[in-house]
Amino acid sequence: MSAIRVLLVEDHNLVRAGIRSLLDSFQDIDVVGEAANGRDALRMTRQLGPEVVLMDISMPELNGMEATGRLKKCCPDSKVLMLSMHNDEEYVAQSLRAGARGYLVKDAATKELELAIHTLARGEIYISSSVSMSVVDKLMADDSDGSALNQLTSRQREILQLVAEGCSTREIAERLSLSIKTVETHRTHLMERLEIRDVPGLVRFALKAGLIQSDS
Repeated sequence: MSAIRVLLVEDHNLVRAGIRSLLDSFQDIDVVGEAANGRDALRMTRQLGPEVVLMDISMPELNGMEATGRLKKCCPDSKVLMLSMHNDEEYVAQSLRAGARGYLVKDAATKELELAIHTLARGEIYISSSVSMSVVDKLMADDSDGSALNQLTSRQREILQLVAEGCSTREIAERLSLSIKTVETHRTHLMERLEIRDVPGLVRFALKAGLIQSDS
Protein backbone atom coordinates (compact mmCIF):
# COMPACT_ATOMS: atom_id res chain seq x y z
CA MET A 1 0.00 0.00 0.00
CA SER A 2 1.44 3.38 -1.02
CA ALA A 3 1.87 6.19 1.48
CA ILE A 4 -0.85 8.82 1.82
CA ARG A 5 0.35 12.10 0.29
CA VAL A 6 -0.27 15.01 2.68
CA LEU A 7 0.14 18.79 2.35
CA LEU A 8 0.55 20.64 5.66
CA VAL A 9 -0.84 24.20 5.85
CA GLU A 10 -0.12 26.18 9.04
CA ASP A 11 1.12 29.76 9.39
CA HIS A 12 2.94 29.42 12.74
CA ASN A 13 6.43 28.03 12.14
CA LEU A 14 6.81 26.24 15.48
CA VAL A 15 3.36 24.68 15.31
CA ARG A 16 3.96 23.58 11.72
CA ALA A 17 7.31 22.04 12.69
CA GLY A 18 5.66 20.14 15.53
CA ILE A 19 2.90 18.75 13.33
CA ARG A 20 5.45 17.88 10.65
CA SER A 21 7.45 15.90 13.20
CA LEU A 22 4.35 13.92 14.15
CA LEU A 23 3.47 13.23 10.53
CA ASP A 24 7.02 12.06 9.78
CA SER A 25 6.68 9.51 12.60
CA PHE A 26 3.79 7.81 10.78
CA GLN A 27 5.10 5.09 8.47
CA ASP A 28 2.42 5.31 5.80
CA ILE A 29 2.10 9.09 5.51
CA ASP A 30 4.27 11.17 3.19
CA VAL A 31 4.39 14.95 3.69
CA VAL A 32 4.81 16.25 0.13
CA GLY A 33 4.91 19.94 1.04
CA GLU A 34 4.27 22.73 3.54
CA ALA A 35 2.46 26.05 3.14
CA ALA A 36 2.08 29.02 5.47
CA ASN A 37 -1.11 30.56 4.07
CA GLY A 38 -4.16 29.79 1.96
CA ARG A 39 -2.73 31.18 -1.27
CA ASP A 40 0.33 28.96 -1.10
CA ALA A 41 -1.94 26.04 -0.21
CA LEU A 42 -3.93 26.53 -3.41
CA ARG A 43 -0.81 26.76 -5.55
CA MET A 44 0.89 23.75 -3.97
CA THR A 45 -2.22 21.59 -4.07
CA ARG A 46 -2.48 22.20 -7.81
CA GLN A 47 1.19 21.37 -8.25
CA LEU A 48 1.53 18.39 -5.91
CA GLY A 49 -1.91 16.78 -5.90
CA PRO A 50 -1.95 15.61 -2.25
CA GLU A 51 -4.64 13.18 -1.14
CA VAL A 52 -5.15 15.03 2.14
CA VAL A 53 -4.60 18.70 2.99
CA LEU A 54 -4.17 19.55 6.68
CA MET A 55 -5.54 23.09 6.77
CA ASP A 56 -5.31 25.59 9.61
CA ILE A 57 -8.38 27.84 9.86
CA SER A 58 -6.92 31.19 10.90
CA MET A 59 -4.14 32.34 8.57
CA PRO A 60 -3.10 35.68 7.04
CA GLU A 61 -3.99 36.77 3.49
CA LEU A 62 -6.33 33.86 2.75
CA ASN A 63 -7.83 31.92 5.64
CA GLY A 64 -8.45 28.19 5.74
CA MET A 65 -12.21 28.44 5.19
CA GLU A 66 -11.85 30.43 1.99
CA ALA A 67 -8.95 28.31 0.74
CA THR A 68 -10.98 25.15 1.37
CA GLY A 69 -13.90 26.48 -0.65
CA ARG A 70 -11.62 27.18 -3.59
CA LEU A 71 -9.86 23.83 -3.30
CA LYS A 72 -13.20 22.05 -3.46
CA LYS A 73 -13.75 23.60 -6.89
CA CYS A 74 -10.27 23.31 -8.40
CA CYS A 75 -8.91 20.17 -6.68
CA PRO A 76 -11.86 18.01 -5.57
CA ASP A 77 -9.68 14.89 -5.22
CA SER A 78 -7.68 16.54 -2.42
CA LYS A 79 -9.60 16.13 0.84
CA VAL A 80 -9.28 18.89 3.44
CA LEU A 81 -8.84 18.07 7.13
CA MET A 82 -9.40 21.31 9.04
CA LEU A 83 -7.15 21.93 12.05
CA SER A 84 -8.47 24.28 14.72
CA MET A 85 -8.14 25.30 18.35
CA HIS A 86 -11.94 25.48 18.55
CA ASN A 87 -14.46 22.70 19.15
CA ASP A 88 -17.28 25.20 18.74
CA GLU A 89 -20.21 23.88 16.70
CA GLU A 90 -20.29 26.87 14.36
CA TYR A 91 -16.63 26.44 13.35
CA VAL A 92 -17.31 22.80 12.52
CA ALA A 93 -20.41 23.67 10.51
CA GLN A 94 -18.64 26.42 8.56
CA SER A 95 -15.74 24.09 7.76
CA LEU A 96 -18.01 21.36 6.43
CA ARG A 97 -20.07 23.81 4.41
CA ALA A 98 -16.88 25.21 2.91
CA GLY A 99 -16.00 21.75 1.67
CA ALA A 100 -13.79 20.23 4.37
CA ARG A 101 -14.11 16.46 4.81
CA GLY A 102 -12.79 16.44 8.35
CA TYR A 103 -12.36 18.60 11.45
CA LEU A 104 -9.72 18.01 14.12
CA VAL A 105 -8.97 20.11 17.20
CA LYS A 106 -5.28 20.81 17.75
CA ASP A 107 -5.17 19.26 21.20
CA ALA A 108 -6.23 15.87 19.81
CA ALA A 109 -4.12 12.81 20.57
CA THR A 110 -1.42 11.81 18.09
CA LYS A 111 -3.30 8.61 17.19
CA GLU A 112 -6.39 10.63 16.36
CA LEU A 113 -4.45 12.72 13.84
CA GLU A 114 -3.27 9.54 12.14
CA LEU A 115 -6.78 8.07 12.19
CA ALA A 116 -8.30 11.25 10.75
CA ILE A 117 -5.88 11.29 7.81
CA HIS A 118 -6.56 7.63 7.01
CA THR A 119 -10.30 8.20 7.25
CA LEU A 120 -10.23 11.06 4.74
CA ALA A 121 -7.93 9.10 2.42
CA ARG A 122 -10.61 6.38 2.31
CA GLY A 123 -13.15 8.97 1.18
CA GLU A 124 -14.95 9.19 4.52
CA ILE A 125 -15.69 12.12 6.85
CA TYR A 126 -13.86 12.46 10.17
CA ILE A 127 -14.93 14.72 13.03
CA SER A 128 -12.80 15.18 16.16
CA SER A 129 -13.89 13.01 19.06
CA SER A 130 -14.41 16.13 21.19
CA VAL A 131 -17.24 17.24 18.89
CA SER A 132 -20.64 15.58 19.05
CA MET A 133 -21.49 13.89 15.75
CA SER A 134 -25.20 14.35 16.45
CA VAL A 135 -24.64 18.09 16.56
CA VAL A 136 -22.69 17.96 13.29
CA ASP A 137 -25.47 15.95 11.62
CA LYS A 138 -27.99 18.56 12.67
CA LEU A 139 -25.84 21.43 11.44
CA MET A 140 -25.16 19.79 8.07
CA ALA A 141 -28.85 19.06 7.61
CA ASP A 142 -29.60 22.73 8.17
CA ASP A 143 -28.27 24.01 4.87
CA SER A 144 -30.15 27.29 4.97
CA ASP A 145 -26.90 29.26 4.85
CA GLY A 146 -28.33 31.54 7.46
CA SER A 147 -25.02 32.77 8.79
CA ALA A 148 -24.07 36.26 7.74
CA LEU A 149 -20.69 35.08 6.43
CA ASN A 150 -22.33 32.85 3.84
CA GLN A 151 -24.21 35.84 2.46
CA LEU A 152 -20.95 37.39 1.25
CA THR A 153 -19.30 36.68 -2.08
CA SER A 154 -15.86 35.08 -2.18
CA ARG A 155 -14.29 38.44 -3.04
CA GLN A 156 -16.14 40.21 -0.23
CA ARG A 157 -14.93 37.62 2.30
CA GLU A 158 -11.39 38.07 1.02
CA ILE A 159 -11.58 41.86 1.40
CA LEU A 160 -13.22 41.51 4.81
CA GLN A 161 -10.28 39.46 6.06
CA LEU A 162 -7.71 41.93 4.73
CA VAL A 163 -9.58 44.90 6.22
CA ALA A 164 -9.75 43.10 9.56
CA GLU A 165 -6.00 42.41 9.36
CA GLY A 166 -5.41 46.16 9.16
CA CYS A 167 -4.65 46.55 5.46
CA SER A 168 -5.41 49.92 3.89
CA THR A 169 -7.60 50.27 0.80
CA ARG A 170 -4.50 50.85 -1.33
CA GLU A 171 -2.74 47.78 0.10
CA ILE A 172 -5.80 45.62 -0.57
CA ALA A 173 -6.05 46.94 -4.12
CA GLU A 174 -2.40 46.15 -4.80
CA ARG A 175 -2.56 42.71 -3.21
CA LEU A 176 -5.69 41.67 -5.13
CA SER A 177 -4.81 43.51 -8.36
CA LEU A 178 -7.95 45.64 -8.16
CA SER A 179 -8.58 49.36 -8.46
CA ILE A 180 -9.01 51.38 -5.28
CA LYS A 181 -12.55 52.26 -6.36
CA THR A 182 -13.43 48.57 -6.80
CA VAL A 183 -12.13 47.74 -3.32
CA GLU A 184 -14.14 50.62 -1.85
CA THR A 185 -17.27 49.38 -3.64
CA HIS A 186 -16.80 45.83 -2.33
CA ARG A 187 -16.24 47.13 1.20
CA THR A 188 -19.37 49.29 1.03
CA HIS A 189 -21.46 46.37 -0.19
CA LEU A 190 -20.20 43.94 2.44
CA MET A 191 -20.80 46.50 5.22
CA GLU A 192 -24.35 47.01 3.94
CA ARG A 193 -24.95 43.27 3.77
CA LEU A 194 -23.61 42.70 7.28
CA GLU A 195 -25.29 45.86 8.59
CA ILE A 196 -21.96 47.02 10.04
CA ARG A 197 -21.10 50.72 9.94
CA ASP A 198 -17.39 50.91 10.74
CA VAL A 199 -14.06 49.06 10.49
CA PRO A 200 -13.94 48.08 14.20
CA GLY A 201 -17.28 46.39 13.65
CA LEU A 202 -15.84 44.47 10.71
CA VAL A 203 -12.89 43.39 12.87
CA ARG A 204 -15.22 42.11 15.59
CA PHE A 205 -17.27 40.22 13.02
CA ALA A 206 -14.14 38.68 11.43
CA LEU A 207 -12.91 37.54 14.85
CA LYS A 208 -16.24 35.93 15.68
CA ALA A 209 -16.41 34.23 12.28
CA GLY A 210 -12.89 32.83 12.66
CA LEU A 211 -11.44 34.74 9.71
CA ILE A 212 -8.71 36.20 11.92
CA GLN A 213 -7.32 35.43 15.36
CA SER A 214 -7.05 37.69 18.37
CA ASP A 215 -3.49 38.58 19.38
CA SER A 216 -4.37 37.94 23.02
